[in-house]
Amino acid sequence: MIKELVINAGSSTLKWKLFEMPDEKVIASGLIDRINLPNSVFTGKRPGHDKHKVVKDNITYDLAATMVLEYLKDFKVVEHLHEITGIGHRVVAGGEYFKDSAFIDDQALEHIKQLADYAPLHNPIQARYIEIFKQLLPDAQQVAVFDTSLYSEMPKVNYLYPIPYEYYTDLGIRKYGAHGTSHRYVSKRAAELLGKDLSDLKIITCHLGSGSSITAFDHGNVVDTSMGFTPLGGVMMGTRSGDIDASLVDFLARKLKLSVSDITDILNQKSGLLGISGLSPDQRDLENSEDVNPRARLALEMFVNRVVRFIGSYVAELGGLDALVFTAGSGENGILMRERIADQLAYFGVEIDPIQNDVRGKEQIISKAAAPVKVLVVPTNEELMIVRDVQRILK
Repeated sequence: MIKELVINAGSSTLKWKLFEMPDEKVIASGLIDRINLPNSVFTGKRPGHDKHKVVKDNITYDLAATMVLEYLKDFKVVEHLHEITGIGHRVVAGGEYFKDSAFIDDQALEHIKQLADYAPLHNPIQARYIEIFKQLLPDAQQVAVFDTSLYSEMPKVNYLYPIPYEYYTDLGIRKYGAHGTSHRYVSKRAAELLGKDLSDLKIITCHLGSGSSITAFDHGNVVDTSMGFTPLGGVMMGTRSGDIDASLVDFLARKLKLSVSDITDILNQKSGLLGISGLSPDQRDLENSEDVNPRARLALEMFVNRVVRFIGSYVAELGGLDALVFTAGSGENGILMRERIADQLAYFGVEIDPIQNDVRGKEQIISKAAAPVKVLVVPTNEELMIVRDVQRILK
């Protein structure tokens, strides 16, 4: 059996899974949280065993990677580290250069670093992990799987902004999208659950969580997606504003005597559900408070409104809809949120069954049997898509 490691790195977290291939069996997984912060937490899990947890101050990127490999050896998941022959890395921004997952050689690594402007909180860190694992596992081949690659062949009419064209040709400014690996997985899995091929469907996938994005597929081809040049664009999110009038940035900078960078931070970190409610970016907190807190209720209503707007516009672009898919934290677990969104889409033929909708984190068709549009909950599995791409690229 081949053992391949998947690394999904964020600015302060590292999620990982070790797969046994080609069976796609997860033989170990874990998370390191609060990297480079006090009370960093390492957790490791093997099927059939208790979770292993270590709390340690200021786990660095280097130490995080080392702890993953030490866990695999110490708990006999592998006898020797050279058993790990492939490593797949989630990388956020591939720009115009990477239109598919790619084998990581020195040139590819340099390009990942150069694309840092497109994902400054992610690409530099993900490039750093590539370098670390190259040192720790020099014989393992590494593959980068890009969030943006799904959207590389999106129609130009949808990915271009109506600004001077040379800003695209000279600076690479276009809609790049995000969550591509998640949308790619759930769209294909939804088609399988419906007993159809993705190429036979008009389908909209809703990745709804702290960060949210919506993607439209027309017979297997990506038509449009809500996130833009950066993940700030699109629907309202936990702390992100989503789409706004661009002139607000200049207006707020002048009125508040702040820099453009300061305003961008506000739009990323202090807006969305948090900004409107003044309470929390978490939909669960707002649902628990909406009966007594009008701003919590308003924030939820605005979120539903923005999601419905994008779905409605994509139904118009697609010229109809066969399936609507919910995934990610709120999409997989938000029973009430799914109901609210579906209620506003009834005129499109979206009707969910309250009994079938009473599900959290489980694959299920939740639409009424006779409804013309099938509605599904499909838990995302980015790591599985990454390891499949490792297999495909290395072959």
